[in-house]
Amino acid sequence: MGTAGRSVRESLLDAAAGLLVERGYRGVRMQDVAAAAGVSRQTVYNEFGDKWGLAQAVVIRDNERYLDGIDAVLSEHDDLYSAVTAAVMFSLEMSADDQLKKAVLTGAGGDEMLPLLTTQAEPVLFTASARIAEHALRHWPHLDGEALTEIADAAVRLTMSHIMLPSGPPERTAHFVARMVTRYLTAPEPPAGG
Repeated sequence: MGTAGRSVRESLLDAAAGLLVERGYRGVRMQDVAAAAGVSRQTVYNEFGDKWGLAQAVVIRDNERYLDGIDAVLSEHDDLYSAVTAAVMFSLEMSADDQLKKAVLTGAGGDEMLPLLTTQAEPVLFTASARIAEHALRHWPHLDGEALTEIADAAVRLTMSHIMLPSGPPERTAHFVARMVTRYLTAPEPPAGG
C-alpha cells in the first residue's frame, strides 16, 4: 500500500514519527500508527515486531537523513578543520530544530525512548562514526585511517553530549571539536581568524 509512491514502511515511519512527537512514546499505540498510515495493525507488527522496534526504526531513519546532510556539509569544504566545524554546527543546528530528537531527549510522554540516543545508541553512534570516517578518508586519503576512526567516534560522542547538554554557543563547540580532531590527526589548522 503506501501513499503516492511511498512504501508502506515509509508511510508507517512517517506516521509513527508524527505521533511520537505529538504524544510521546507512552501515548502512541500501534493501532494509531496503523490508522494514520491506512494499514492494519498487524501490518505494523509484521514490519517492526513491536512498538520498541518501531521507535528504533524511526530513530535510525532520522539518523540516516542526518548523515546524508553531514555528507553534503563535509563535501563543501576542502580542509578538515573547516569541514569538522561545519559538520558540528550542522549537527547542533539540526538538533535544535528536530522535534523528534526533542521528544526523545526531553522524555515527552515518558522517557522510554531516551536510551535510543544514550545507553542503547551504539548502532546509531557506530553508524555515524563509521560513515563520517569513510567520508573523510575519501576526501583526505593521506590521513591515518585508524586514528581517523578513533577521533570520529570521539567527535560524534562529544557532539551528541553538547546536543543533550549545551555548554556554550554552538560556534565555540564546533571550533573546539574541530581543534580536537585536527590536533589528534596532526592536520593543519587554518590561519588565525579562520
